[in-house]
Amino acid sequence: MAQRLLKRPIGLLFVPVRTQYLSRSFSTVLDTPVDPSTQQITPPTSQRSVFQDALQAAGPRTNWTREEIAEVYNTSLIELTYAASAVHRRFHDPAAIQMCTLMNIKTGGCSEDCSYCAQSSRYDTGLKATKMSSVESVLEAARVAKENGSSRFCMGAAWRDMRGRKTNLKNVKAMVTGVRDLGMEACVTLGMIDAEQAKELKAAGLTAYNHNVDTSREHYPSVITTRTYDERLKTIQNVQEAGIHVCTGGILGLGEKARDHVGLIHTVSTLPAHPESFPVNALVPIKGTPLGETQTISFDAILRTIATARMVMPKTIIRLAAGRHTMAEEKQIMCFQVGANAVFTGEKMLTTACNGWEEDKAMFERWGLRPMAMKETIGEKDKITEDIVAATPEEVTQATSATA
Repeated sequence: MAQRLLKRPIGLLFVPVRTQYLSRSFSTVLDTPVDPSTQQITPPTSQRSVFQDALQAAGPRTNWTREEIAEVYNTSLIELTYAASAVHRRFHDPAAIQMCTLMNIKTGGCSEDCSYCAQSSRYDTGLKATKMSSVESVLEAARVAKENGSSRFCMGAAWRDMRGRKTNLKNVKAMVTGVRDLGMEACVTLGMIDAEQAKELKAAGLTAYNHNVDTSREHYPSVITTRTYDERLKTIQNVQEAGIHVCTGGILGLGEKARDHVGLIHTVSTLPAHPESFPVNALVPIKGTPLGETQTISFDAILRTIATARMVMPKTIIRLAAGRHTMAEEKQIMCFQVGANAVFTGEKMLTTACNGWEEDKAMFERWGLRPMAMKETIGEKDKITEDIVAATPEEVTQATSATA
């Protein structure tokens, strides 16, 4: 206890008096409430941000609003890329990259007016229209792709739709079946298809159908006028209802704004189920098309779009597609770190250049990446599940015994 000497006057004399002060605890003003029953401080409740919820998500959700996606998209890039990397590692092996090869099985002559496409018959790009490739030549190309590490073989045809193309559809189904027999995933992009055509492709073994929405609903009419946004969504609906995986994404660099990147992600993330894969294309300007002189989109916009897509669609495969060949290796790696986990690799894309197999193998080795095995792909996992569901109890027992 503190002690102090004071002088008390007695008459004319001053006599020292020893006084004592009791020690006491001091307190500060509390900004947080105290629970009267426990006398414990109760921390104030605070609402987590949309960004924090996306970071902690345990699975996908399909009720995103544009405002919520915009909040994620507009987060500072250093925070967004860090968070997207964390989400990616929670749902995917960051070292596994699905290698896909794309073959143009029918070049040019398309009646559409897509402002970016060399295959439109409306533009003079120097591209000559061809007949459909033979089934044998397509399967030979698929064999080469598999030997070089590709687990998915994609086939594209420059058609507006499949109406009146019974013979072509028959050949496409033979290609799909052949690719599946090689032990690969099969994907096609054939323009608009109806519900019956989707069912036929499903029966042939098709893994996925690519049908990009390209951009936001608002910006779409300035890019394409011969096919509506809702027609694209109808094809996607037909594909989903047939039980085929949807591969749908967009093209960055079509003269759009950041809000259109948000709109693109909003469209695909609010489908009845998230797409199995989300291809991100960077426009490769082609002379002769209306967008042939367009300035290349900045890399930070590409990175921000990929990172946002990963936060919003945590389980979806995000594929670096057209335009990857223009990215330096370090930029590609940044895309992989924030959520991209698939690439197109091989001799070429539909009409643009593509990173080659040897080039990608060397990059993978430098950075500790590896081709995604078939058993790791979403399509193969779902196929195994379908087979188990369709199997009899005896077949399940036999399969279990064989792997024990």
